[in-house]
Amino acid sequence: MKRFAMIVLALLSAMVFSSAYADNPSDAIDMVEKGLAYVKKNSVEALIKEVNNKNPEFIKGDIYLVVRSLDGTTLAHPVNPKLVGKNMLVLPDADGKFFRKEIVEGAKTKGKGWVDYRYNNPVTKQLENKSTYYVRSGDVTLEAGIYKGN
Repeated sequence: MKRFAMIVLALLSAMVFSSAYADNPSDAIDMVEKGLAYVKKNSVEALIKEVNNKNPEFIKGDIYLVVRSLDGTTLAHPVNPKLVGKNMLVLPDADGKFFRKEIVEGAKTKGKGWVDYRYNNPVTKQLENKSTYYVRSGDVTLEAGIYKGN
């Protein structure tokens, strides 16, 4: 019985540990949809201001909204303001993937989608697998990603 209890405890610990690193894709979609609704009600410029001002509506733990122009310039980033105003299309992730370019090209051709890459999680401070959901809105993309652990 003691051995059974230890096995159950180990399984539960593994489930809790893995769920801490596995965000839900619907959270990223919801964040982007919230941004789109804000744009519709206000404007892209108003959304950019709110995101850059770290409005908590657009940051939920390690899920946050990014606004990027279709030329690749970051217009709003609530977690890393040093990226605002920079075009980082030519900078790859840790594995050499040009994920920002893939997001922009996907936005131009498909309008919305998902891109997988590796990125530093601002909460865990670890390099992790990440999937970003993006939607084109006029001349910008709204993006939110989920971390999937290592």
